[in-house]
Amino acid sequence: MQLDDRKWTILKAIIKTYLETGEPVGSRTISKYADLNLSSATIRNEMSDLEDMGLILQPHTSAGRIPSDAGYRLYVDRMMEEKEREVTEMKEVVLERQDKMELILRQMAQILANNTNYAAMISGPQIHQTKLKFIQLSIVSDTQILATVVTEGNVVRNKMLDMEHGLDHQTILDLNILLNSSLNGLTLEEINLATISKLKQQAGIHSDVVNRVLDAVAEAIQADTDVEIYTSGATNIFHYPELSTSEKASELIDAFEDKKNLAGLIASNESGNETGIQVYIGSESPIESMRDCSVVTATYELGEGMYGRIGVVGPKRMDYDKVIGTMKTLMTQLDQIYHKDKDKKDS
Repeated sequence: MQLDDRKWTILKAIIKTYLETGEPVGSRTISKYADLNLSSATIRNEMSDLEDMGLILQPHTSAGRIPSDAGYRLYVDRMMEEKEREVTEMKEVVLERQDKMELILRQMAQILANNTNYAAMISGPQIHQTKLKFIQLSIVSDTQILATVVTEGNVVRNKMLDMEHGLDHQTILDLNILLNSSLNGLTLEEINLATISKLKQQAGIHSDVVNRVLDAVAEAIQADTDVEIYTSGATNIFHYPELSTSEKASELIDAFEDKKNLAGLIASNESGNETGIQVYIGSESPIESMRDCSVVTATYELGEGMYGRIGVVGPKRMDYDKVIGTMKTLMTQLDQIYHKDKDKKDS
């Protein structure tokens, strides 16, 4: 069914208001919507047309209108189409950004190694203290529901939920509204027992669905993805006599190629998520084979809760001033590249 923008906006306003209040909705109530700038008379005429189209109905004379089954159907179908489109667009943008970010981080590691003449590493950005952006439940079949969870940083996770009994579109709509109005903008830590208890109470007989969706949210936020680490300049170690003996050099090269060890090194940040610089000298290094070296690490931040680490490994007599200056420059460049690209995509 085709509706012009004005009729569609009024229909959405009627449905949203009725869902909130449970009372028939009059033209005066609708006229207060900020994006409508229409008189009550004009709204009444549009509501009359919507009634003739079978999308709303008047329960009794002189009362406001409520949505009909056909009105609900149109609203749910369009809402689902919009959400599907949003999720698809998000996935495309995120994948494009990830591909570009991987190339940039590889180049940055190489620049850092070349400019300092030491070994360099950069970890890909990870999400910390992730906030929930929105949840979409979609009917797949009579016995399956797809829960799409989008978190801060536009990270999209899908979870298929098997159901003993199918849910109708109205129930899915009500659950989507309930979940999003209660959880959007919260971190996992903020979704406490009181919030969960209230959600289950409001969901009534569908509290088990809410419980399973909350599990999917927890999985999405706590997803244990491998940290990507990009390295460059490992052979620069041979430039320094104190590190270039065959045994020491071999140990250092092995340590530098062990991504699990490097992940532990770049994760050890006493200053938390702050973008401070950390210097490990000799025996202070968390990695045994690097205790004849100095390791300098720094946290870069891309916004939206995304952080990564930069690291340089060299002799204890490294040029600390140059290393720290180069790191700060790269961190600034990463921030500028990311936000310039993000602004271009969002515009």
